[in-house]
Amino acid sequence: MAEVLLDVSPLPPPEPLEQILNTLATLSPGDQLRVIHRRQPFPLYDLLSQMGYIWETEERADGRFEILIRPAKADPC
Repeated sequence: MAEVLLDVSPLPPPEPLEQILNTLATLSPGDQLRVIHRRQPFPLYDLLSQMGYIWETEERADGRFEILIRPAKADPC
């Protein structure tokens, strides 16, 4: 399992959402994506739920948000 880090905080809308979705499409089974964003991306959360992902969001000391995204179901080995 690998973790990919993606910082979309400097990007203007809708680029953060596009970058996150594009990156998710390239992940291997079992990989997870850690996103740094300047705000909570509530529209993304709805999409992730529909796509079968779960996420954890934490506000960082610098005011940005760190979102860990992973598949809701682990890939059976």
